[in-house]
Amino acid sequence: MKINAILPEKGRDLRLDLFRGIANWAIFLDHIPDNAVNWITTRNWGFSDAADLFVFISGYTASFVYARMMIERGFLVGATRLFKRVWQLYVAHIILFVIYIVAISFLAQRFGDSEIINEFNVAGLVDHATQTLGQGLLLKFKPVNLDVLPLYIVLMGFFPPVLWLMLRQPDLTMAASIVLWLSAWWFGWNFTAYPAGTWYFDPYCWQVMFVFGSWCALGGARKAAALINSKITLYLCVAYLIFALIMTMAGRFSDFGAMFPEWLYSAFNPNDKTFMAPYRFLHFVVVAVMVVRLVPKTWLGLEWRVFDPAIVCGQQSLAVFCVGVFLSFVAHFTLILSSGSLLAQILVSLAGIAIMTTVAYYISWSKRQDKPAAKAAPPKATAGASA
Repeated sequence: MKINAILPEKGRDLRLDLFRGIANWAIFLDHIPDNAVNWITTRNWGFSDAADLFVFISGYTASFVYARMMIERGFLVGATRLFKRVWQLYVAHIILFVIYIVAISFLAQRFGDSEIINEFNVAGLVDHATQTLGQGLLLKFKPVNLDVLPLYIVLMGFFPPVLWLMLRQPDLTMAASIVLWLSAWWFGWNFTAYPAGTWYFDPYCWQVMFVFGSWCALGGARKAAALINSKITLYLCVAYLIFALIMTMAGRFSDFGAMFPEWLYSAFNPNDKTFMAPYRFLHFVVVAVMVVRLVPKTWLGLEWRVFDPAIVCGQQSLAVFCVGVFLSFVAHFTLILSSGSLLAQILVSLAGIAIMTTVAYYISWSKRQDKPAAKAAPPKATAGASA
């Protein structure tokens, strides 16, 4: 079957690294309860948040990295390279999972705070340790805040055939993804969790964000360029962003929310994150359109040093994400033990971001050391020596 997708240009798109780094910082901040600093993240100003951005960029970069490989070297090679990445993600999740539950259990025993075990959903380890750990290996048991990585693993695991189809019928594949999402949203399809309930991020629904990222990477964004750059689109996008801000604020402040009709308020509150409500997906699309308009790939500002920390964190995304999830628990527990004042919230937030950034810079430096040093060019022979 003929390749109909438009392969992305070679070379790194710093926008992806920048926004993925920002998404990692935002996820860290959002995972700290009762933290005033997380008011700066996008979840408080509209329907979508950093999780949407993380999944979108993951789908975009997966296509950017593996599409050309699948075309040039065949489906089997491309699929095995994708599965290699899935294995890396799975190992990272298991390591984080073990460290996370050990830290929670240790602190609960050390400070005699048994409630923290229930708060972070690890109570099952006390009574049914073997079964609970086994379900953790199957990605069905997840402590609080460990939901994004299992979702990423599942989406990447099923991506090889999706990418094969995307390369040949990108629009049809995107349409099929939308149909699956809306069907799961309407009928409530979801993966089961242990010991009860379902996944917080429904893979049947969240796959649409991942596939949308792939579709944009493989020519969708270029084909929609005229629509993206239209003045009418700009006005509609701004209007929708204002509407999303108003509805989000209505959900945050009860007195403000009481000013709206119940049917309007309840349509957007609470925000349906599990099943990726249509208004949430639309909000992310609008944000993406505005970013493309305002921050082109060739924008020289991407080279400014002020953006380096976020870009480096985006380039080392997996390690930074794992460190950030663990640090969010440490920050939460630190605030519990301390006064929990605004100053304390600011300090633990800044400290966490500083540690994440330090880890990213160290990994980046370490990888450079693994590369062989460039050999110096031999000195040119002088005229006298050649004579």
